[in-house]
Amino acid sequence: MANGAFTKFQPNDIINSVDSATGTCWSNNVPRLTETYTSSVQNSANSGQYYVHVYQTSSTETTAAVQFDIAYADEQGSGSLLYNALVNGKSPSSTIYGQYQNIALGDDTEPFIFGNYSSSYFYALPVERARYKESLAVGTMALSLKGTQNITLTDNSQISTGNVYGNAGRVYQVVSGSEGVVYTGTNSNGWTATKGSYGLFLPDVGLILLNGEALDLSSGNGGIALATGRNTNTNDANMGKLWAALSGSIFADSKTFRLNSQETLASDFYFVRAQNAEFNYSSNPSFVSGSSGALLWSTMQNNPQTYITTVGLYNDSNELCAVAKLSRPLIKDFTKELLVRVKLDY
Repeated sequence: MANGAFTKFQPNDIINSVDSATGTCWSNNVPRLTETYTSSVQNSANSGQYYVHVYQTSSTETTAAVQFDIAYADEQGSGSLLYNALVNGKSPSSTIYGQYQNIALGDDTEPFIFGNYSSSYFYALPVERARYKESLAVGTMALSLKGTQNITLTDNSQISTGNVYGNAGRVYQVVSGSEGVVYTGTNSNGWTATKGSYGLFLPDVGLILLNGEALDLSSGNGGIALATGRNTNTNDANMGKLWAALSGSIFADSKTFRLNSQETLASDFYFVRAQNAEFNYSSNPSFVSGSSGALLWSTMQNNPQTYITTVGLYNDSNELCAVAKLSRPLIKDFTKELLVRVKLDY
């Protein structure tokens, strides 16, 4: 308060700012996953028919946290046990396929197009929601897989001519490369030789889809010969195959899974100005005489001084909304003017 009254901010005293902040997706702020683990308990449970949790450490450790999941999706319901042996095509893999149709495409009749190729089966890697903030950061992924050859995958955001939007927000192709840099050994755009791109990168919902047909290709055509199983009414353990390709790459060849998250930070800057004639007296009742209103301390009569330690921000109803504490008291008198910048992040 200035002399017992609130001081209103002027229009130029309040500035709005928007910045983007990025950081790793993984637990403990590590820039890359150097180890990955699954849980035998979760794998053998009913949920294990649909997805596999991937941890940064043994699932039995107290610090274990899910980093992402691996799920296998098949339009025909192949590669997993049927719900009913008399009803073809209805299995966990077909359920997963329909789930990601709704998430990524918003239409359960639309096919998945990877680059220019329509594939009826794929692998989904949804990043655990607690691992990223607002979205995944484009141009930061480096996903290494090991099979008959080692490949590293990234998104094509750095060579894309513009953003493509779908039901789940921005859509990028997964291509050969690392941290946004596209490799063009097999194809000039980082795709496979015959099966389109390696998948889709959907940063706004934290989702990576990997084209199963691309991964099943031979090394000469850009794949890793993953050998996805598509037998009817059979558990082909496809999720375990992809995890083995990922973990084998990390352990055997010191490859890695790098991925950052991104968030937009909106900030308000309040410039609190104390003019020379303001805030030189205390509003504490002990500062003045209760009967006469005179200053109790003679030293405050000719050269009053105060020490500013706190800034309070109030709304138009004079309700306290925010408090800023100064790192040290600032002395204030009639010969001094102060400027304090208060930053509020949202």
